[in-house]
Formats: sequence, C-alpha cells, structure tokens
Amino acid sequence: MRTLKYFVHSSVDGHIEGPNGEFDWPELGPELSAYSFVLGDSVDTFLYGRKVWEMMAGFWPHAESMSDDPHDLRFAPIWRRTPKIVFSRTLASAEHAARVIGGDLAEQVGALKAEPGGDLLLTGGSELAGALTALGLIDEYHVVVHPVLLGGGKPLFVEQKDRTALELVESRPLDGRTVLLRYRRA
Repeated sequence: MRTLKYFVHSSVDGHIEGPNGEFDWPELGPELSAYSFVLGDSVDTFLYGRKVWEMMAGFWPHAESMSDDPHDLRFAPIWRRTPKIVFSRTLASAEHAARVIGGDLAEQVGALKAEPGGDLLLTGGSELAGALTALGLIDEYHVVVHPVLLGGGKPLFVEQKDRTALELVESRPLDGRTVLLRYRRA
C-alpha cells in the first residue's frame, strides 16, 4: 500500500496563505531544500488541488527562465518528469504530465494508494488536505512552520468535524528559522 504524504508550509498562527492570498513569506534555506528533495525521493506521483495546481503549472514548466535559485533549478526537471494528479470538479484536463480526477475522493484516492509504486505527495492547499484528512487517507503530515504571523488568511486545515489523532514522528529546526513537524496518523 502506497503512503500518502502531505507537505505544507504554515505560519506560526496556522495559515498557508496571507489575508490576500499571499505566499511570499516561506523562506527556503539549504536544509529545508534538502529535506524537500529527500521527501521527494520517496514518491513517484505529485497530487494537487486545482488552486495549487494552477500555481505550480504557472511556474515549474518554465522555472529556469523565471528563477536562478539553485533549489528551483534542481527541482524543475523533477517536477516536469514526475506524474501529477489534479483533483478538480471543474477542470476537464491538465497539461504537463498531469491527469485530472474528479468524483468520489475516497474511491479515487483509495485506488491510487492500492496501486503499485512509490508514495504519493500532496503539496500545499487546505481544502483537499482537509477532505482527505476527514476520510482518513493522509498517512503522514510534513508541516514546516515559518517564523511569521500572517494575522489571517487561509487556515492550515479547513474545519474538521471529527478529531484526528496524530503521532509525532519527528520535529527539528531547519536553517535556524523554520521547524519541521512530521506526524503519522495514529
């Protein structure tokens, strides 16, 4: 059974975007960059909700012409060659080696997890992560807390109806400014 991992950046006050949708606050130092590559080595499929997909698809296909950051330059070819799945009720198709899945999340993600292969990595977004959490489908949470209070915005998780018990597997500072919190579903 494949593991579904959720990797997300959060502010100290629990937001993944600022009040106006800002995502200009995460700082990616060398240790956090290295961690993201180690995490990425364990997966063979990237998962996105529609909103995060649109952000990713607007940058990674042409990252080399938009950035000279060493992390971006190293990750761009990985992103382009890795299969991607976009969960959306509004998109009919997607480019860049992606396929769109709509419909029953429990059925679709359960089938993906049952397929042979490497793990699955859901990046960012709170709506899809919240829905998958409510269904008990996320196995690991990799939350990187950044030293900023955003004062509002999109919460790390949409409101949940039920409690979800998690087991702390790892916590450590990265680059002297962020903290990685890694949890496993208990």
